[in-house]
Formats: sequence, structure tokens, C-alpha cells
Amino acid sequence: MRPPQFPNLPLENPSWLMWMQSKKRKTLAAVESDSDDAPLVSRAQANGKVMQKPPRVSAHQIGEESDSDVPLGQKLAKQKQKIEKAAEKEAKQIRRDEKEAGKAPKKAVPAKRVKKEESSDDDKPLSKRAPAATTKKNKVEPSKPAKKVKAEAPSPAKKSKAVKKEESADPEDEEDEEDEVKWWEDPTKGDGTNKWETLQHNGVVFPPPYQPLPKHVKMKYDGEPMTLHPDAEEVAGFFGSMLNSTHNVENPTFQKNFFGDFKDILKKTGGAKNRNGEKVEIKEFAKCDFRPIFDHYEAERAAKKALSKEEKKAIKAAKDEAEAPYMYCVWDGKKQKVGNFRVEPPGLFRGRGDHPKTGKVKTRVMPEQITINIGKEATVPTPPEGHSWKEIKHDKQGTWLAMWQENINGNYKYVMLAANSDVKGQSDYKKFEKARELKKHIDRIRKDYRKELKSELMADRQKATAMYLIDQFALRAGNEKGDDEAETVGCCSLKYEHITLRAPNTVIFDFLGKDSIRFHEEFEVDAQVFKNLKIFKKPPKSEGDDIFDRLTTTQLNNHLKNYMPGLTAKVFRTYNASFTMAKLLSEMRSEGTIAEKIKDYNDANRKVAILCNHKRTVAAGHAGQMEKLGDRIKGLKYQQWRVKQMMLDVDPKIKKKKGAEYFELPDDLDEAWIQEHQAFLVEEQKIKITKKFEKDNEKLKAEGEKEMKPKELEERLKAVKELEKRFQKENKTKKVEAEGKSPTVEKLEEHVKKFDARIATMSVQAEDKENNKEVALGTSKINYIDPRLTVVFSKKFSVPIEKFFSKTLREKFEWAIRSVEEDWVF
Repeated sequence: MRPPQFPNLPLENPSWLMWMQSKKRKTLAAVESDSDDAPLVSRAQANGKVMQKPPRVSAHQIGEESDSDVPLGQKLAKQKQKIEKAAEKEAKQIRRDEKEAGKAPKKAVPAKRVKKEESSDDDKPLSKRAPAATTKKNKVEPSKPAKKVKAEAPSPAKKSKAVKKEESADPEDEEDEEDEVKWWEDPTKGDGTNKWETLQHNGVVFPPPYQPLPKHVKMKYDGEPMTLHPDAEEVAGFFGSMLNSTHNVENPTFQKNFFGDFKDILKKTGGAKNRNGEKVEIKEFAKCDFRPIFDHYEAERAAKKALSKEEKKAIKAAKDEAEAPYMYCVWDGKKQKVGNFRVEPPGLFRGRGDHPKTGKVKTRVMPEQITINIGKEATVPTPPEGHSWKEIKHDKQGTWLAMWQENINGNYKYVMLAANSDVKGQSDYKKFEKARELKKHIDRIRKDYRKELKSELMADRQKATAMYLIDQFALRAGNEKGDDEAETVGCCSLKYEHITLRAPNTVIFDFLGKDSIRFHEEFEVDAQVFKNLKIFKKPPKSEGDDIFDRLTTTQLNNHLKNYMPGLTAKVFRTYNASFTMAKLLSEMRSEGTIAEKIKDYNDANRKVAILCNHKRTVAAGHAGQMEKLGDRIKGLKYQQWRVKQMMLDVDPKIKKKKGAEYFELPDDLDEAWIQEHQAFLVEEQKIKITKKFEKDNEKLKAEGEKEMKPKELEERLKAVKELEKRFQKENKTKKVEAEGKSPTVEKLEEHVKKFDARIATMSVQAEDKENNKEVALGTSKINYIDPRLTVVFSKKFSVPIEKFFSKTLREKFEWAIRSVEEDWVF
């Protein structure tokens, strides 16, 4: 049986072997006698008797023989220490400057520990806390810790969701430039309880109703066509339309969940019938054939793709016109763009990673499920005919326009303003300002948690260890999950089996993190942290038990608020990424071409991603992309070599002047590759000429003029045959005739230099791409690095901001682009 946490590991992998051996071996770790290593609780007792010590844990069991690769982060450990020292120094200086200026920050540092009363139970597992009158100080009976209580779901007014990308183009801005409000120049604006006073919008756009399949298109069962009720047919179509998505439809969990829901809908709608009208019970998934449905939808997709440019434009224009009223709302009298105003269509839930509900049916959202949030004086949007809204609210504290609850996980979905709206911009601004505020307190926080790593109370020691892992290795805090949710964890919800310890101080993490993405990393930690984790794994703990059984995310965040209002574990990821980038940029002296400067930025971004643990698995298509990029570079070298040969054709004596080496074929090009590349160039030119001919004909047709005849295309394609003959002649004679009008050695030399620049630029891009294959630069740049730092780099080194931010991101971070200059400091 393959373990769920290692679904794709080869059998010889050490982690797999360790798991197999741990399943066979029931040996428990021994309680060591070393005082620093000993558990903080009293020796375990049962019925008044001291329990017998279990056998000592072996080196293999704690991973000492593991041969895991050294993580990238270790290579930058010294640089990280240097940055942390700079942070400590800067924090002290900021507080000193504020004190001298008479602006001392509010006292928010935790007070020195007050002696615990006899009734204190901070050091007991949460499930075992006794009433205050009966609990003794620092006495904890060993027992399996109970599961943590699931956090209460946030209210619709407080919960927020990331908006989807908006594809529709913006209409012309009707507002005067002078009426524009630069809200980022007034940080206090928008901090009140109410987010708006007046709000008007037109509701949501529903997906089109289901269109039944043609009568001849039917799902088959055991080789026989089945007639289904339209509702069941629609669900069959969900699966049938995505047969080309093999990683989903071939997933056993996806199949099981889909088939379970499919049978339910069949039961509700009267089942399936054969061609004779007889009822057929659908029992086995393997006998279901959805290929006819797939072929139908594939033909529809092909037909849509084959539409002319004008037809596609007309369809898009009609769609944009129908959706135009929903794209904007009026928020406190100002026109604001709405983000995800479309209600999600029904389909099959996919989820991320190994989600246990992948394949389940996402049901169609009806108006009766949707709550509208709008101003009291505004006109309420009209629901579709024959329907009504679930509820109308006037929640001024909420930044949502509409909401509903989806059926898969019971999560609330919200219609919010677009990323470039004032409200969303203020949210981002406050997020990064909070990270900047953390600069003032980071030294004291780190000093406190390092001190408490040796605390006498288990609860405090666990809290300090969790803080260390969150701060140093960018672990997410984590929340408890329900039985029907993806088994994803963070620091506070780590289980016994999620960490392996390898002496002297290496910790190996292996768990499913956010979005069910596997987190499999190893880090070298402080000696005391390593000792603490050994203590937290001591018997009687075993698989399934919490590492931090005396700590919850809520408790951790409440502790952090003592240092600074609004401080949570999440802020550390933003702070560490932004502060690290700020330090790297302050030391940078970027020079050279635009491509070289972009690489300098990406190198700094990469260091941030590594130090802050924003990593990713290598994309499946990376090797192919690199091969194509390599071929493009080789193609440029080949063209450059041809130009050099043309120089010899113009003036054979130049060979002696330049030297024979200058004209030699580059080492990475050979005869076989050249012939293959020549065939590619011939085919490429053929495609270009054909496309140009078709485009010219479309233009003539649109202008009402007569289209060109196929003979014109044949005439144009003669250039392709000439190119083919030229290559054949060059291969035979080993000479290249000069091309162009009045070619001279000087002109050809200029061409050679241009190729040098292009080859250099593309080589830098290839190196950059290869270096970034395991690093999520986008995650760091968009979510964790203050966008104002990217703007500073752009202005300081004269690189267009378009090179870093797409149009969507430039709209999202308009406040950052317009609010700082190159001397701004994080």
C-alpha cells in the first residue's frame, strides 16, 4: 500500500522506506536523561505507577541516515543572518528616532511574565485543562492530545475572496482628471467602520441555461446509447466534455466522486433508458462511455475556433454589450469597476492537489441562493423572471456586492470590486503598511521568542518554537480542517508524522500545505529548536497527534497582537519578503542592458523567494521550453554565421584580416542540426506568407472589394521555393552568397554586431528562466514583496515598469506606481 503523503515517490526513495519501516516497527522513542532534552512534564504515571521506559529510538527512525538534497535556502543562510541583524539595528533606530521626535509608538510589547497562579494550566493540552481550582502548576499527565476545535466561520461582511481576472476592456474613463482622489496620500481614509454610504449596482450575470444535446448524441452504457433527463444529461456532459483532461478524469478519487453524484442525479430524475424505453440501472463506472459527448463538444470547440476574425469580434462585442451594465458600480458617488460579477457555472469541482472532493458536481446557483448588498436608497437589481433574491442587505461594513454559498465545501462566494478599485487598493496598501510597521518591533519579537525556547512552561515553549518556524522558514500558521476538507496543514496544525528529525539539527517537513500542494523541505534549525521538536514528539505521541498540542493559531495571533495592533502570523511572510528585497535592492548597482537589469531584479526576487520559502515544483513543460529557447539561440548563431560567410563572398581577403576562427561554425551547430533548422525556416516562411495572404483577403472582404485568387498565393510562395534552393546550394558548395542591395563588409559587420546583442539578450533570458524553474517569483512579487519596491527599482535603474507588471497588475498597483519615487524606503 502506498502512503497518502507519498503518492508518487519511487520505492527506493528514503522517505518511502522510512514510512514502510515505521509501519512495521511499533518502537517508541525513549525519554532521554539529558536535562536540556528531557520533557518538561513530570514522568508519566498510570494508576500511580511509573510507566516503563520504552526502547531508545534508533538513528534511522529519526532520519539520521536520510540523504535528502540540501535545500536552496542553506546557500543563503549567511545572507539571511546579515539581513536579520540589519533588521534588529533598524528597528532600534526607528524607535529611537520616534522617541526623539516625540512620537513614541503605543506601548504594545508584552509585559514581563507574571508569576502563574496555582490554577494555571497553560502547560496542559487544550483538551485536558482542568478547572482552575483543581489544576496544579506545571503538572501534565501524558495522554494523546485531543483534536483542536475548528475555528468559527467568518461572517460574510468580514470574509473576503480574491477577485478573478477581468477580461473585458475598460470603457473610456468618463471622470475628470481633477476629480481623481489619491487616497494613498491620506492613510487614515477608509479606516472607519462603514466602508460606504451610498452603493448602486446591477447585480450579477448568470451562466446561460443548459442546452440539451442533439438526439443522436448520447452517453453509452455497456455499449448501448442511453436516454437521460436533461438534468442528468448535463452532469454526464460535465464529465464527457473534459475527457482530454486526463489528470482529472483518470484520477480514481475524481471518478468515484463524480460517479456517486451522477448516480444520485439519475435516481432523482427517473434514471436512464435504452433505445426501447426500458429503464437501465447504471451500476458500474467502467461501463460508461462518454466519448460521443466529448466528440460533440470537441466539434463545437473546433467550429468556434474556425470562425473568422470578424465573427469572433461580433460575438465578443455582443457579450460585452450584454455585460456592460454589470461591469461597474457607483460606490459613494464614484464609478468603480466590479471584479467577478459572473456567477460560476455548474460543472465538476477540481480542487487543487489531492483534494478529497475532486470530481463532485458543482450545482447551478439560483437567484434564490444569492444575497444582494446595496444602498437603502438604490434600486434593487431585478432577478431573472420567475425568481427572487434570497435576501437584500444594506451592510455598509461589507465590501461585497453579492454573495452565495457553494455546495461543495459550503464556502461563501462574493462579488467584490476589481483589483484596481480604491477599496482593493486600500486593502493592499494597508497590508504592506502593516508589514512596514512590524519593522519597529521585529527585534523584540525575535528576542522574546528565542528566550522562550527554553521556557519552563510547555505552552510557552511550543509558542516560541512555532514563532521561530513561522519567522525563519515562512511556514503558514495553519488551521484545523474538518473530516470532509482537504488534509492541508500549517505550523500550528503539524502532526507527528509531518516532521522527521535528523541529528544534529536538521528538520525534514513533509505535509500538504495550502491548496494541497506538497511541502517537502529540510532545514537546519537552532539546537534548542531541534531539542524542543524532539520533546514535542516524545511518547506517548504517535501518528495523528499534534506536534503543537498546547497551541492554536488563534492563541498565537492573540499573543502577537500584544506587540502591535493587528499583527498576525501572516504578516511575517509579507514583512520578511519585503524587508529582504529592500535590503538587496539597497545594495544593488544594476548596469548594462534592459535584459541584464531585469535579470538583476529577478536574481534579487529569487533570493527572496528562496529565503522566504516561496518555491514550486519544476513545470512539466520546462525542459521543452528550454530546448526551444536553446534552438532559438542556435538559430541566431546560425544566421550570424551566414552573415559572416557573406562577408567572405564580398571580400575573400577579410579572412586573413579577421582570422579563420572568426568565420568558423559555432561548436554547438553541426550539419544535421543545420539541415533540420533550414527545413524549419522554409516551413516558417511558408506559414507566414499563407497567413498574410489570408489576412489580406479578409481585409478586402471587409472593405467590400474583390478577394485575391489562389494564383496570387502560388506566386507569393515562389519565395519559399527560392529559399529552399538557396539552402541546398549552400550545403553543396559550402559558400553563402551575399544578400541585399549593394552589400558591403561594413554593412555586414553591423549585422554581426546586432546578432551579438540579440544572442546575449536571449542567453541572459535563458539563464534567468533556468534559474527560476524551482522558484515562484510571481508569488513573491505579487503577494509578498511591497510593489513600491519594484517601482523604486524601475525608476532607479530606468527600466519600464511594464517589464515587471502586466496591464492587470499595473491597474492593481496604480497606487504604488504613482505614490513613490526612487528614494522611497520600505
